[in-house]
Amino acid sequence: MKNRKNKAVIQIYIVTLVAMSAIATNVFFASVEKKHLRSNTDVSHYIDSNYVVDREIKATRGRILDRQGNVIAEDNHTYNIYCILDENRLNADKSPAFVKDKEHTAQELSRILNMDYDKCLSFLTKKEVYQTELGLPGRNLSKTKMEEIKALNLPGIGFTESIERVYPLGTFASNLIGFAQSNENGTTIGKMGAELYLDSYLTGKNGHIMAQVDKKGFILPGMHEEVTSPVNGYDVTLTLDQEIQEALEESFLITDERFQAKRTWGAVMEIKTGKLLAWGQFPSFDPNVRDIKDYNNYGAQIPYEPGSTLKAFTWASAINEGKYDGSAKVYSGPYSFSSDKNNNPVRVEHGGWGTIYNARRKNYGWIDYDKGLVLSSNTVSAEVQNRLITPEIHLNYMKKFGFFKPVNTDGLPEEAGLLNFTWPADKIALSYGQGSTVTMLQMLQAYSAIFGDGHMVRPYYVDNIKDPYDSNKVVYQAKPKITGTPITEKSAKEIQRVLYRVMNEPDGTGRHYRIPECEIMGKTGTTQVAINGNYQSGYTITSIMSALPAKDPQVIVYYCFEAPYNPDAHFYSQAIRNLLRKTAMRLAFTGNTDIKVNNEAKPEEKPVEKKPSKIVTEQMPELSNHSLDYAKKKLKDLNVETIILGNGTNVIDQYPNSDSYVNTGQRVFVLTDTNSFVMPDLKGWTRKDVTGLWQVTQFGFKLSGDGVVVDQNISPGSTVNRGAQIEVEFE
Repeated sequence: MKNRKNKAVIQIYIVTLVAMSAIATNVFFASVEKKHLRSNTDVSHYIDSNYVVDREIKATRGRILDRQGNVIAEDNHTYNIYCILDENRLNADKSPAFVKDKEHTAQELSRILNMDYDKCLSFLTKKEVYQTELGLPGRNLSKTKMEEIKALNLPGIGFTESIERVYPLGTFASNLIGFAQSNENGTTIGKMGAELYLDSYLTGKNGHIMAQVDKKGFILPGMHEEVTSPVNGYDVTLTLDQEIQEALEESFLITDERFQAKRTWGAVMEIKTGKLLAWGQFPSFDPNVRDIKDYNNYGAQIPYEPGSTLKAFTWASAINEGKYDGSAKVYSGPYSFSSDKNNNPVRVEHGGWGTIYNARRKNYGWIDYDKGLVLSSNTVSAEVQNRLITPEIHLNYMKKFGFFKPVNTDGLPEEAGLLNFTWPADKIALSYGQGSTVTMLQMLQAYSAIFGDGHMVRPYYVDNIKDPYDSNKVVYQAKPKITGTPITEKSAKEIQRVLYRVMNEPDGTGRHYRIPECEIMGKTGTTQVAINGNYQSGYTITSIMSALPAKDPQVIVYYCFEAPYNPDAHFYSQAIRNLLRKTAMRLAFTGNTDIKVNNEAKPEEKPVEKKPSKIVTEQMPELSNHSLDYAKKKLKDLNVETIILGNGTNVIDQYPNSDSYVNTGQRVFVLTDTNSFVMPDLKGWTRKDVTGLWQVTQFGFKLSGDGVVVDQNISPGSTVNRGAQIEVEFE
């Protein structure tokens, strides 16, 4: 036994010695004779240090995801094809490393690249060139198409890699997400929004390959090669919810069509945490094409006079001071005012410094203070500020609520707003939301105390940052941050009681926004837009601040638009109700009300939802790894539109995922084959539907425009094979 072990050791030693001798001989021969011993190739060029190259390997930039893991931004690796024509280019085994059969190569490449054969052949038959490219058809190829060409093993065909930042959801929260693009060195860097703010996390570390090459860049086997792998950037998950965000942006389009709005902005936020589920503006831009007309983020950088939505803080101040009796009577007619010694407004019978009126100069007579907020009376607001409390107390509360100073949310560039509080007219105007300016970001933060328990939370949209190689390695995890407690929980419940009446009483200013899914509370606002210090612009800002469900408020929905004055702006509420309803259904707030929708019809338009249809929201079942028959049965019970992709018998993937909710009639995608599917008729589909198809198939899509689908490059009913480019146009 011992002798056998010794013989084995000796044999291993001899084999190792022979191998090392061969390597040493090859190195010595290459050094002295300048020839590669195995291939007998002239390597004199390798010996020269000028032919040692260090090529950079690009790292992949981290992905940006919504809270469900849907991709908002990611790097797309594309490839440019090149063809070696120099017949001196040989592989180590003397086989051709150039395009030898030009006709066959042109035939195969023109087929895959959808390129004219003669045009392709003309590139391959160029004279006295070392290599050639194939023009536009040979650039920015997908990985799938590149691999399809590689599989043909055509001699002389190579690829250079490039990285392009893509945004599959198009305009999705684009002024918040921003964009990134390549610099002159080919490195993708953040230029705007979250891409800029989180650039240091998203940017990876490039690797490199160091090798000895000949004068044409060819590496022989056995020569020195050193590779340092790139380290990709961190993945960033946002708090945004794709379905709610897309509902918000869909509402923007409805508003634009109805009112020809100059600009629109809005958000949806969790009350207890401050998580922003949606944040957007219109017009916006598509970061894939960067058609940017306004770099401002309206919700943080455009201060405005909010109007009557600010009245809730006037009432909350009086309630929290213990000075409020909602049943006490107050005169709601014209409010003429003069000034006391402290420059505070004092109501007078006639004359004075000026007179304020209710909207459309309505006089409701003697009403109680609660009713003053229900009817959104400017004159009662002035009485709350100047009779029940004082302007100074009111201002102190406004500052406690975080107005007129930055919120400091996740790197958002923001303005603090402007406080006008010098003259009696300034002070009285603040009571009903004019004269001073605020931002949507401040409004969301402040209303979290009103709709919550008195605690105020900071809005935020970055949820976590994780290592792409190990999702358990969390680099950053956001936590809710309380920024103040301007009022008590008791005071918050009291003001909520009145805000419920605003939305649900027959004469409440918010009655047109009621939805069948659940009860809501909130406050409407309409304010003139001042230009150069006066209100003669002809534009107004119409807004609503709401919370749902009313019984236990979970989220804030805020919506605002600036448009030519329309006295019925709050009546034509389709856009905002679209957002409210879809938010309620997405978050399963349905079945939480017995109220009847009572939108009072006018001759020119009947209410859209006089008899609302029954829409049911259910959790999406887990279908993956089940049979197709099982999936069909599960989805039939949900009454959704099921789209089967592929001819397989088992489910490979699904959209939406099992942690999502689906509504009656919603399109649901079931994938049974990863290589091909029959193209549906996309006409009339929303961008959300098309991106659902994109995400579940992982085929190549190119989307252009906004709205609904009007055209597609692949006819309905055609079989689509992997590698095809699917182009979809919206309008």
